[in-house]
Amino acid sequence: MLSEVVGHSGGDANTRQPFFKTRGVVLIPDDLTWADWPERAKAAGLTTIGLHHGASPNLVVKFVQSEIGQKFLEQCRKLNLHVEYELHAIKELLPRELFALDPTLFRMNEKGERVADSNLCVHSEIALEIAAEHAVGLAKILRPTTDRYFFWGDDGRPWCRCPKCAGLSDSDQALILENHLLKTLHALNPKAQLAHLAYSNTLPPPKQIKPAHGVFLEFAPLEMRHRRLEAKFVDPPNRRFLDALDANLEVFERDSAQALEYWLDVSMQSDWKKPAKKLVLDQTVLAADLDIYGARGIRHVTTFAVFIDADYVKRFGEPSELATYGNKLLTR
Repeated sequence: MLSEVVGHSGGDANTRQPFFKTRGVVLIPDDLTWADWPERAKAAGLTTIGLHHGASPNLVVKFVQSEIGQKFLEQCRKLNLHVEYELHAIKELLPRELFALDPTLFRMNEKGERVADSNLCVHSEIALEIAAEHAVGLAKILRPTTDRYFFWGDDGRPWCRCPKCAGLSDSDQALILENHLLKTLHALNPKAQLAHLAYSNTLPPPKQIKPAHGVFLEFAPLEMRHRRLEAKFVDPPNRRFLDALDANLEVFERDSAQALEYWLDVSMQSDWKKPAKKLVLDQTVLAADLDIYGARGIRHVTTFAVFIDADYVKRFGEPSELATYGNKLLTR
């Protein structure tokens, strides 16, 4: 039990605060066709709903600006649920059409060609400024109630290989951008914090660039979860993920670090295709993972719960796994 590993604040069982400060789910706008999501999240003891869309942050913007989106935000306000926005945002921060005007804004591939397929060149000051300007524009619309912003790089895609960038890992390049974005976001919101996503090609920690104060770690072991649903960090094939977590925690502050998980991710279990499959939640793995995170001082935990929408509830009934997940977070 995590309480045995890390302890709790004083007081009896009824007055102790849960160890995990953030207890969340990450959804896409379509999931909110199940209108009961905020109430069910609150009933499960969750604190936070994150909105995401794999295709484009602009789809999240359109949802938030819609009548349904405004009703969702109002529901969350009334229930004291936090709302965040977790986004692969670079294609919006540096629009691809700018390539025709100035290819040097964009990354160079291994062949020495400037390409507009993903991310940017972090040694282009103009590219960084454009990205920061658009980040502020998004932040004015998508206002997290936690002051925690998530403007990730393109999904698992490579960064720049130009002569100036070639000596920097993808993680280092991502952090250069994040440090720059956070500095600009502070002009809008002095309390702003910004996520560094350790995921796929940025799973290893940055080695040459140091995070600015307020850049926090978000650790997302997708490949491990997708390869083997019941995977545990302690299983030999997965030790590299635990090693990567520990290495990142030597660079980033532990108290602000967040685990972004896939325990309730129906989309992953359905190979990101509909019709969705019935969710399978391995409670043994969930409990073991929470102990590992908690023992390392990680107090912010969330999970994708994508494809749990009105159609899913119609086909399979309300997901009891949500309450199970919330209970584990409250009692570890």
